Amino acid sequence: MEKKTPLYDCHIREDGRMVPYAGYILPVQYKTGLITEHMTVREAVGIFDVSHMGEVIIRGKDALDNIQMLVTNDCSTMVDGQVRYSPMCDGMGNVIDDVLIYKINTKEYLIVVNAANRHKDVEWMKGNLFGDVELSDISDDMALIALQGPLSKDLLTRIAGPEALPKKYYSFLVNVDISGINCMVSRTGYTGEDGYEIFCQNKDAVRLWDTLLETGREFGIKPCGLGCRDTLRLEAGMPLYGHEMDDTISPLEAGLGFAVKMNKEDFIGKKALLDKGAPKRIRIGLKITGRGIARENCPIFYDDKEIGRTTSGTHSPYLSYPIAMALVDVDYSDIGRKLLVDVRGRKIEAEIVPLPFYKKA
Repeated sequence: MEKKTPLYDCHIREDGRMVPYAGYILPVQYKTGLITEHMTVREAVGIFDVSHMGEVIIRGKDALDNIQMLVTNDCSTMVDGQVRYSPMCDGMGNVIDDVLIYKINTKEYLIVVNAANRHKDVEWMKGNLFGDVELSDISDDMALIALQGPLSKDLLTRIAGPEALPKKYYSFLVNVDISGINCMVSRTGYTGEDGYEIFCQNKDAVRLWDTLLETGREFGIKPCGLGCRDTLRLEAGMPLYGHEMDDTISPLEAGLGFAVKMNKEDFIGKKALLDKGAPKRIRIGLKITGRGIARENCPIFYDDKEIGRTTSGTHSPYLSYPIAMALVDVDYSDIGRKLLVDVRGRKIEAEIVPLPFYKKA
């Protein structure tokens, strides 16, 4: 039985088309349609319900030491109020999940995990804890709303004031008052645009959503669903667990080497990554130049040799042509190389292009 987020009735009120996703019933799109929602985020401001995401608190004297072992990135240089992205690996050096780490203080961290992986991640973390530390899964108590787009700052400033907002990308502030609601505001997102993710208690979620939506009318705000969340992140070249990475793919293969610090003393999966050596396949971006749209798991060929498979694909609303990400043999991964993608038995032309496909001005 799928669960409902605290904002379920808001989505019904806005004519959201509801679908099951990661154990929840969530809107895939609203009556305005995916393309309108997508372009609203690129040009104005969109609002998303991402309350399905998981939130885990790790606190105690040894909190940092535990996090350093659990994730591949180096969190020892973080300051209070900073956010850091990282893969989390198993002992084979493959990706269990990709997470965001929020440093509240030296003894307390919040980790945001993907919804579909929440219970698996919590059990994995618990099974690897050591020393003076405790873990709390607070996912069921928290709502999370994302404001994304170039006008998101103007909108949130109108409600909370400029001093109440985090200044830097990948930073956050706690105890932010938004129309009398106590929130944590993070300058993060999954769209390739500037924006914020706002945490609050479940009981305050509807009032916060309605306040943001009402104030946002003059900024052209629209509620946005899972459909454009996926097209936006794909244009921005952002990987999605279960597509560009999973427990058969290493973070280096997924192109996440920037968040794998091999000079750290240790982390789970480090030895396995060292033993594997340089990756033999790598994540790439594809511009589909032939007629057709490549979705996930399409075979990719160079001449008659199969060299990989697509991991995600769509028609880009902003760029107006089809794009895809793929894992391919590293020997065939150079920018500009012409490839063929097998879409339901028909091979269509494609070209390797740099990631991300879209980058905000």
